[in-house]
Amino acid sequence: MYKDDIVEILLTEEQIQEKIKELGEAISDEYRGKDLFLIGVLKGAVVFMADLIRHISLPLSFDFMAASSYGDSSQSSGRVRILKDLDDDVRDRDVLFIEDIIDTGLTLSYLTKVLKSRKPASLKVCALLNKPERREIEVKVDYTGFIIPDRFVVGYGLDYNERYRNAPFIYP
Repeated sequence: MYKDDIVEILLTEEQIQEKIKELGEAISDEYRGKDLFLIGVLKGAVVFMADLIRHISLPLSFDFMAASSYGDSSQSSGRVRILKDLDDDVRDRDVLFIEDIIDTGLTLSYLTKVLKSRKPASLKVCALLNKPERREIEVKVDYTGFIIPDRFVVGYGLDYNERYRNAPFIYP
C-alpha cells in the first residue's frame, strides 16, 4: 500500500482541491460563451481533469491523448511518442490542454505543435504541477496549480511504474 512509502507530503488533498476550485473558476470566467474542448494527457492527468471539470461551470467536451517520454524510468528519455491520438477534431475550437505535470517541457512542446497544426481557434495549457527548474524547452503554461521544486513526485494521478496514482495527495 502506498501509505507505507510516505515519508513526507508535498501537497495535501485539501491544498490540491482548493487550487483546483480556483482554476475551475478562472477557466469558467475566461471561456464563457466559447466552445471549450479539454484534452487530457493519459494517464497522469485523469484524476486532475476529473476534479477540474466539476469546477468548470459551463458546457464543455473533452477527449484524451496519450504520450510517453518516460517509459519505466523516473527521468525523461527526451523522445516523445503519441500512444493515443484524439477521437475528435479540434479545428476552430477553443482547446485547453490539461497536464498533470510540466517537467522538461519536451512532451508539452511536441503535443502543442501537433495540436496547433490542427488549427484550433485557441490553445492554452493548464497544469496541476509545474517544475520550471527542469525545463529543457521553454513552454507557456497559462494556468498553473503549483510550482514545485525539482523532485520526483507521485500521487494524485502521478506514478512510478504505474503505482501510487490513487493517493489523494502528492509526495516525493
